[in-house]
This record gives sequence, C-alpha cells and structure tokens, in this order.
Amino acid sequence: MRPAFGALILALCSSLVASLPSATPGYRVKESVAPPRGWTKGDEPAADHVIVLRIGLPQHNFNVLEQHLFEVSDPDHARYGEYLSKEKVEELVAPHPSSLEAVDKWLASYGLEEADLARSPAKDWVTIKVPVKTVEKMLDTKYNVWKHTASGDVLVRTTSYSLPAELYDYIDVIQPTTMFGRLRTARSTIVWNDDEDLSSAALAKVGTITDTASGAVVDATCNRTITIKCLQQLYNAEGYTPLATVKNSIGITGYLEQFANIQDLQSFYADQRTDALNTSFNFVSVNGGINDQNLTLSGAEAALDVQFAFGLSYPVNSTFWSTAGRPPFNPDDRTPTNTNEPYADWLDFVLAQKEVPLSISTSYGDDEQTVPRDYAIRACAGFAQLGARGVSVIFSSGDFGVGDGNPDPATQECFTNDGRNTTRFIPVFPATVTSVGGTQSVPEVAVSRFFSGGGFSDYFPRPSYQERAVKKFLSTLPKGLYKDLYNPEGRGFPDVAAQGDRYRIFLRGVARSIGGTSASSPTFAGIVALLNDHRLRSHKPPLGFLNPLLYTRGLAGFNDITSGKNPGCGTEGFNATAGWDPVTGLGTPNFGKLKDLL
Repeated sequence: MRPAFGALILALCSSLVASLPSATPGYRVKESVAPPRGWTKGDEPAADHVIVLRIGLPQHNFNVLEQHLFEVSDPDHARYGEYLSKEKVEELVAPHPSSLEAVDKWLASYGLEEADLARSPAKDWVTIKVPVKTVEKMLDTKYNVWKHTASGDVLVRTTSYSLPAELYDYIDVIQPTTMFGRLRTARSTIVWNDDEDLSSAALAKVGTITDTASGAVVDATCNRTITIKCLQQLYNAEGYTPLATVKNSIGITGYLEQFANIQDLQSFYADQRTDALNTSFNFVSVNGGINDQNLTLSGAEAALDVQFAFGLSYPVNSTFWSTAGRPPFNPDDRTPTNTNEPYADWLDFVLAQKEVPLSISTSYGDDEQTVPRDYAIRACAGFAQLGARGVSVIFSSGDFGVGDGNPDPATQECFTNDGRNTTRFIPVFPATVTSVGGTQSVPEVAVSRFFSGGGFSDYFPRPSYQERAVKKFLSTLPKGLYKDLYNPEGRGFPDVAAQGDRYRIFLRGVARSIGGTSASSPTFAGIVALLNDHRLRSHKPPLGFLNPLLYTRGLAGFNDITSGKNPGCGTEGFNATAGWDPVTGLGTPNFGKLKDLL
C-alpha cells in the first residue's frame, strides 16, 4: 500500500479554531487565532519598526511532487531511491504565473519594486522589509507588542490578518503575523550529573551486561554514562568503519546562539574517538549565524549534537549550520529585525543549495498549537522537498511526555490555545518528519528522568504507512482512556528511539553528563549515516525519507522497547508496549540487522 503523504502534508484533522473576525469590505480574513495563553498584549510598536515579511505563494504542482515522494520513498515501488534534482523540485513547487502576477501587482501598489523583493529559487516565497504601519495597511490588521509572561520574551504580532478578496487564493501564508512559537531545544534545561565520577579511571572499571531486547553485550559502565563505544555496542555497529565518504554526509542544525566549539570536540575525540583527532566539521553560516570559538561560550546542545553525531559516523563528511535570529528582540529597535522562526531561514537556505547532507538532525522544536496550521503545512512541504531529493530529516520528539512532563492534575499546564483553555495533550512540531524518542539504561527502557515526547498530532492525520502499527497500539488502550485529551486519528510520534540520558560530552573543557532526546536524534542520525554508507558503497542510493521503510521492511531491524511511560498534562501518559507506541516508537536501531535488511 502506498503511503498517503498527501494526507500527511495537506489534510488537516478537525480541531477547534477561533471564530473569524469580520474584515474590511473588499478584504477576506486569511487567518485568525485566539490571544495565546501565557502572552500579554501590550502597546503598539513604533510606526517605523521594520518587519521582515515572508509571503508564501501556492506551490502549483505540489501534488506532483507528492506523487514523486510516494514513489521514491516506498521500498516496494520500482522507483524507490530515484530521487529528484534540486531543479526538478523547484520546477514542481513554483507558483503559477497568475499568482506571481497578482502578488507582484499588489506589492507594487505599496511602492515595492523588484529590487525590494527577495525570492526563493522556486519563487514560491517572497520576502520584503516593510515598516509595521505599511504591513498593517497591506493586511488590514493591527500589530502589538506581546510579552510572554513566564520568560519575558517579547514579539510584535497580530492575532488576525486579511487579504484583498481578489488576492486571497494567490497566497498560502504570511508570517510573522499570528505565530507565537518559541523555538527551544528538546530539553529546556540540561540534565547534569556532576555528582558522579566521570574520570577515565572510574569508567575503565569494566564488566559487561546483556541487553535482553537486542542480545547486545555492552560494557557495564554504559549504565552510568553513554559513550560512542556504548552506542556502537548497544546498536550493533561496533567494528563498522564507513568507506563511502566522498558521497556520504551528515548535518547538524544549530540555533539560539548554540556554538559548537572545536576545542571541546577535540577533547571529546581524545576521550572517545582517537582516530578522529585533528579533524573537524564544515561550518556554514545561515542568515549571519556565527560559531564563536571562545571556549566559555561553548553551547551544551551544540556540543552534544556534533560530538555524538559526528563521532558516531566518523569519517563521514560533517556539517554544522549556525542560523542567526531568535526571539525575543527589542521592540524599540527600529533596525530590520527578523522575528520569523529561525528554522524557516534554515529551510530556505538549505533548499537553495545544490548539495545537501544526506542525514540531518535537529534537536529543536515548538509546541504544535503555537504554530499556525497554514505555516505548519508549508514547513512540512519544505521537508517533503528535502525527502524528494534523498535527504533524511530527523527531529527529536521532545522531553515533556504527552505535554508538560507533569503527572499532577493540580499543577499541570497543558491548556489549549484556542481561547477555551481546556486541558489537552500538547504534541510537538514538527511531527511529520522522522521523530526520535528517548530511552535509558541497559536493558533499555523509556527514559524516566525526563519523559520521552510522544502522542498524536492535532494538525496532521495518520499516514497510511503507520496505520497498522498505530491502530494496533490504540486497540490496547482501555476504552475511554484520555477521551478528548488527544486526537486518535492523528499522526503518531515518535517513529523510533535511541538512548537519551547520561551522555558523556566535553563542554568548556570539562567532561559533563547530559540528557534529553536532544541526544537521541543526533545518535539516530549517526546510525542513518552509517546505513547510507553501506548503501552507497554497494552502489545504491541513500535512504531519503525514512518512515515508509521503517514501518515495513525496517521493522525487523529495531529493538522493541516495552517498559516505561511518558507522563504529562496531569496523567501518567502512554505506556511503552510491544510494537509501536507513542513513547519509543518502533524501538531502537540494530544497525547490523538494518544493514542486512537494506
């Protein structure tokens, strides 16, 4: 059966939405949201405050791109692995000439000429820099400065915008308008274990322990700290050395001024991967992003990601992107300030590149309900473009169980953002890519010092490739359990899992222990890079969009995790159980088995 990616990307499950306000005659409301919970509406911004406005035009032949994606990602299809070129993808997502003409005419009516427009290679996105007062006229709206109560973050946003009626069908989305997302690492606070002895001498006291799920025999110290050797032993990759290093590649995304320090990387390699000493990664700046090498500014998230993803996959070509831009910003600063989510800038940038790393890990995300649905669809369409080009896009599933990681009904904070403030599980965004949950210990169980993010999307329906696996899980739940707290027809996540706690990294020159699905995602991306090496050296294409493969031929290549849960939102969450579950997905990878299956 062909996976229904079209439903995955374009169809929206039924959900509560704010009632639409009336628009000025001649305009139609394009999008409206309720005032977001936890944000306070403040004053109007300065009239000459400049907004960097992104306008998304309909991708005229996206259905054709989806058809290609169906075929090249389905291991049972004759075209499996026959990926599209950058140019072909751009041809398929280019807007219809009538859309371009209508939007250009509209922009010109506000004095914006071609020189004022920045277009994506496919011309499906147009970016302009405009004073807020002009934006308010263009969109028949009013912007305000909004403050996030808990963090103090501020954004200039509106809760509704409209378009001229004749332009309505020529534009998919405009941001920043109604998006109140706050991009964060998968783990908002790092799990430190500084009370433990992390010296090399202590870790050298080795016995062995057997993982009952996989049969792997690993060093007993892996129950105290996770190293490259632990992952190789646990996931059956010990002794495998990549050879196809010319064509193969892996990438890590960096945001929020998380700097990947090369001195720390060398300390890590000296400790765990001596054959990689004196090697490094390719650094690529996005939107002016930097990678400051002052050791005192080394970022824990960046250190974790690059050290384990690149250490596990060495000597595969490695890239670290640093993308500038992060809310909050100073609303009184009248210089052009980009307050779009920085991963939108990264996606624009990477889609414009001729060559893209084949396995990409991101350890950042948003609560799904904070991302406007039209924007979520367009972002996932961008990920689909990468998949059609043969890229595996991998995200951590988050560390807050089914929502906030809090099982206490009296203090939980899982409330809808639709103006009703009802209790509901909070899925993460994006969940349409390959999502990685967290495990711990040997034998492996669902991580418990924080809780593996998992559940069901309220935006995207369940794709056919996971229909059987998810329905089987749902059939095991007591009737009525968590009624109205989640969408049983939604896309289930995570897809897979990997160790997510007690990773031994080097940060600012010191060995540290760190945890979160922030560790799980780069680990899984490293395994995918090894699998791509095996395929490339056999003259086969890389794996591309993984999920249809994982839920079919790949099933036998995972260690099923059947113990643990992911509490949150005043509940005990879901349980890990036999088969797929919304805690650890299909389980953790067995590289040796997957290599043979693929």
